[in-house]
Amino acid sequence: MRTKDLITRWNAQALSRQFLLAGGIVAAAAMLVVGAFVTSLIEEAVTRNSAATTALYVDSVIAPLLPDMQTTEVLDDAVARALDETLGQGALGNRLLEFRLWRADGTVLYSNQAEIAGKRFELSPQLRTAFSGEMVAQLQSQDGSQDVTGRPAGNPFLEIYNPVLQPWSGEVVAVSEFHEIAHDFQLSLRRARFLTWLAVAGFTLAFFIMLSAIVMRGSRTIEKQRAALKQRIDELSALLLQNETLRGRVQHASQRATALNEKMLRRIGADLHDGPAQLLAYASLRLDSDLLTNPMTSNEKRDRELAAIKASLEEAMHEIRTLCNGLVLPQIETANLPEILERCVAAHRQRTGSAVDLSLSDPPARLSPSAKICIYRFVQEALNNAYRHAGGIGQRVTQTIERERIRIEVADGGPGFDPSQISSTSLGLAGLRERVESLGGTFELNAAASGTVVRMWLDIREIGQI
Repeated sequence: MRTKDLITRWNAQALSRQFLLAGGIVAAAAMLVVGAFVTSLIEEAVTRNSAATTALYVDSVIAPLLPDMQTTEVLDDAVARALDETLGQGALGNRLLEFRLWRADGTVLYSNQAEIAGKRFELSPQLRTAFSGEMVAQLQSQDGSQDVTGRPAGNPFLEIYNPVLQPWSGEVVAVSEFHEIAHDFQLSLRRARFLTWLAVAGFTLAFFIMLSAIVMRGSRTIEKQRAALKQRIDELSALLLQNETLRGRVQHASQRATALNEKMLRRIGADLHDGPAQLLAYASLRLDSDLLTNPMTSNEKRDRELAAIKASLEEAMHEIRTLCNGLVLPQIETANLPEILERCVAAHRQRTGSAVDLSLSDPPARLSPSAKICIYRFVQEALNNAYRHAGGIGQRVTQTIERERIRIEVADGGPGFDPSQISSTSLGLAGLRERVESLGGTFELNAAASGTVVRMWLDIREIGQI
C-alpha cells in the first residue's frame, strides 16, 4: 500500500482512535525509556551502597592486621595466618567467597586461595580504577566462568575492588578484592526492579488513561460538531448549486442581451467603422494610386483598378444597408468558424492583393451568432490595420483551442507602433476590445518592433449558446 493511501486512511480515523494508537505507542516507548533509566540508576545506587557497606566492614576488620604497605612488599606468615583466621570464621567467613590483596604491580600479596598468592597478573580495568582511588563494584551473573585467577563460578556474587589507603597520607598503597555472596542482594535487586517497573508502568498507564478520557470526550464533541457542520455544508452546497444555476441563467440572459445590444444599438458606430469605413478607406486609397493618376497607365490596368474600387464601394453600400436593416450578414450567421475565417481572409486577399497565411486547429463545432460576428469583425479590422500600417507584410491568421477557450491571433511583420500614441477617440482597436470584452473574452495587443500581434480569447462554454 502506498504511503499516500496510508496517510489518507490515517486521517480518516477519529481523533480519539488516532490518539489511542499514537499516544499508546509514545506512552509505551516513554515507559520503557524511563523505566530502564530509573532501574539502571537504582541498580547502580543499590550496588554501590551495598559494596560500600561491605568494604567499610572489611576494612575495619582487615586493615588493623596489615603492616605498613609502603615499606612492605610481601606479607609474612604471621599476617597471612591472621588473615586466614579472620576471613575463615564469623560474619566474614559466611559472606566472602574469595579475598585478594593486590599490589600496584599486579602481584597478589594475599589470597584465601593459596595457589595464586605471590603470583603476578596483568591489572584488570577494575583494578586500575581502584588503584586510582575509586571503589568498583559489580554484580556477576550465575553463569560466569572461572578466569585465570581462580575466580569462582556458579553462584551470584558481588565483586568489590576497594583501595587501601595509607592512614596519614591518604595514598593508595594496595587494593583489596573480595567477592561477596549475593543471593539476598540479588533477590532484593530483583524486587527493586519489579517495584520500579510496576511504579513506572502504573503511573504511565494512569496518566495515559486520564489523557485518553479527556481526548475522547473532546473527540466526541468534535465529531458532533463535524456532523452538524457537514449537514450545514450540504445545505449550503445545495443553495450554492441553485445559485449557480440561477447565475448561469442570468449570465446567459445578460450575454444574449449584450449580443442584441451589439447588433441593434451600441455597436452601430463600431460596425460602421469595422466594415463600410474600412472598405471606403480602401477605395479612397486606391483612388490616389499611381494606376489612376499616372497618364502612362494602360487602359486595361486603369479599368481593373476602377473595377476593384467599384467592388469595394458596392460591398460597403451592401454592408451599410445590412446594418441599417439591423441584420447580420447571412453568410456569417449560417457558416461555421473555418468558413468564416476563410471568407474573411479571401475577401481581404481580393481587396488588397496581399498574401495572408491561415492556420486552423481543432475549431469548435458550434458558435453563437454573436461570437461569429465578433470573430469576423476582429479578423477583418486587424487585417485592414496590418495592410494599412504594415504594408501587408507577413500577414497571418491563427486559430487554436486552449483549455476550452478559442484563441484568434492576427499578426504582421511590420515595424510596429506605440499603443500609447493611439487617440482615445479612435474606434478601431477600442471597438475591437469592447466587442471582445462584451462577450466575456480577453483582448491583447503586442506592438513590438518586429511586428504587431493582436489576440482575442473567448470561452467556448460561455459563448457557445448565446
